[in-house]
Amino acid sequence: MPAWPGGPCPTCNEEMPANLIRCVNCRTLLNEELELESVEIPPFKPLKEIDSCVDAKPRGYYVGCPHCRKRLRINAQYLGKRLNCKKCSKTFTLTLSDPKIKNLGFYLDCPSCEERLKVAQKYAGQMVKCKFCSSMLQFID
Repeated sequence: MPAWPGGPCPTCNEEMPANLIRCVNCRTLLNEELELESVEIPPFKPLKEIDSCVDAKPRGYYVGCPHCRKRLRINAQYLGKRLNCKKCSKTFTLTLSDPKIKNLGFYLDCPSCEERLKVAQKYAGQMVKCKFCSSMLQFID
């Protein structure tokens, strides 16, 4: 049985590419030698559901002051800027790569439910579920 060579559909005259079984427009069988029963439709098998993952960017960080070692909550907009510690009033530049500044974790709002999440540093770059809505999140920086 020859394949459909391409050309206009015999019913609706729409131009159809080669190797089609049915017209995309009107669903007519394009090859006259085919019959409805000769085209076997495989049984439906549902696919396994894949969890979608949402990228979540930190809104701010929990860091240890390099002078007094007290825990500070600092918004991400202050990365790379000079700051004063609220506990000891000494100044420092917030860079997460600085070994003197201990990165304790970060906080963000879940993109799905908008609840505030406090996250330990060990989960950075990993996929986890939101504890409020169970949506999958991947923490990116």
